[in-house]
Amino acid sequence: MNLQTIKNRFAIIGRSEKLDRALSTAVRVANTDLTVLITGQSGVGKEVFSKIIHNLSARKHNDFIAINTGAIPEGTINSELFGHEKGAFTGATSERKGYFETVNGGTIFLDEIGEMPLDTQAYLLRVLESGEYIRVGSSKVLKTDVRIIAATNVDLEKKIRAGKFREDLYYRLNTVPINVPSLAERREDIYMLFRKFAVDFSEKYNSQAIQLDQGARRLLEHYRWPGNVRELKNIVEQLSILLEDKLLSEEDVLDVIPKLKQTNLPSKIDEESRDNFQERELLYKVLFDMKNDLNDMKGLIYELVKRNDLKMPETGSLRPMRLPSHYEVNQSESYSGMSSPVEENYQDRNFSDSSYREDYDPNAPVIVNNDEYQDLEVVEENLSLEDMEKEFIQKALKRHNGKRKEAALELGISERTLYRKINFYEI
Repeated sequence: MNLQTIKNRFAIIGRSEKLDRALSTAVRVANTDLTVLITGQSGVGKEVFSKIIHNLSARKHNDFIAINTGAIPEGTINSELFGHEKGAFTGATSERKGYFETVNGGTIFLDEIGEMPLDTQAYLLRVLESGEYIRVGSSKVLKTDVRIIAATNVDLEKKIRAGKFREDLYYRLNTVPINVPSLAERREDIYMLFRKFAVDFSEKYNSQAIQLDQGARRLLEHYRWPGNVRELKNIVEQLSILLEDKLLSEEDVLDVIPKLKQTNLPSKIDEESRDNFQERELLYKVLFDMKNDLNDMKGLIYELVKRNDLKMPETGSLRPMRLPSHYEVNQSESYSGMSSPVEENYQDRNFSDSSYREDYDPNAPVIVNNDEYQDLEVVEENLSLEDMEKEFIQKALKRHNGKRKEAALELGISERTLYRKINFYEI
């Protein structure tokens, strides 16, 4: 049986890939007795998938029941599911069979399974593992042959971490997972669903079906749809009742339902603005690397001062210098003219050697007597932003063997911007 036949049989509208994948999984698992966990947002149609699985299974001639476990009070849910004996609790004037007994041989769909109380989860786990259960107020073990399909719109793994859902039950339920996509994930199906609901409403109330112009259609296709298919159906019915015109414009729709302005449309950015933004990103990257180079230079200066027992000049005439975060020294060491490495600046240092201050020439080179530094060559680095940007581009092109697409991706700019800069710098 192909997917289109299944869609026609169960009135499923849509052609999105994610919907087809979920439907295909449901069809493949239907002929087994494996437990299925259906996930998805509220209103996506999880119960429809449970009915598909039941009606395509060997149990299709037996009972099917859908239970919203979140809607049953905690004090009575065990009785509802597993039954109770007479006198088991106040008000239990007679014995009662639970759903697992009355639907024996069929399928039970447990919706909102994440809201099930922990003690009920323990009972359910035993049913899944051995098919056994006990009525409330009884000591007699009963057997059942029921297929369980569960559904949730919450993150069960998050509930497990919070201690509100049993991990062992989760893995028993999640034998075959099916995720039903939200309406926002299948936007190509929104207009098809709109037409279906509009025609259904017109046939039910013997009226003309509403239609959308291009603006109104685009408005619906870019709305967030937090309520999914259920919300779309409600909106179609509202528009069908409240508007006289049957060809609706964007303004007509917004007059009735202004919240549809909340779209997922991206903000409009022209190509020139995009290129300028990417150029700024590249500039920020250059400046960030310059900062790292300056930190390395500071680290070298501190190392020279430390190893040669040099004195630091009067800091009132210098900008405060901070020890780079990645420069590590032994905190137990001490040496002339240097404070503890944990001090971040030297603005408050008090040097008593006045002659040192008078003789200090900030432009004089540092003379190092240590043989280790005799061959040290002082290189003045070119800090021109244009030269550094050119160098970045050259390095990226070389690393990717001249492939502009990969180089542009690494630099964080568009291929068009990279091409323009290559011409500008004559690379």
